[in-house]
Amino acid sequence: MAEENLLDRITINPNVSFGKPTIRNMRYPVEIILDLLAAGMTNEEILEDYPDLEIEDIRACLAFASRLMKVKSIQEVKAA
Repeated sequence: MAEENLLDRITINPNVSFGKPTIRNMRYPVEIILDLLAAGMTNEEILEDYPDLEIEDIRACLAFASRLMKVKSIQEVKAA
């Protein structure tokens, strides 16, 4: 699945999770999935714990994080 298609899975809705980026407009913030991956959980473990998610959702979170790293000034991201 192309990165653009993956990014379509990431939604920002002011009425869901306080407007934080979430997966498919569900109450699964991208940051939670990234935290789980950073803590060492495998894709399989995440999918087992969150059966509403699909492998493409995890890949979408990583693609979203990668896109954020392409901003012009990382200082702006760190200050947020």
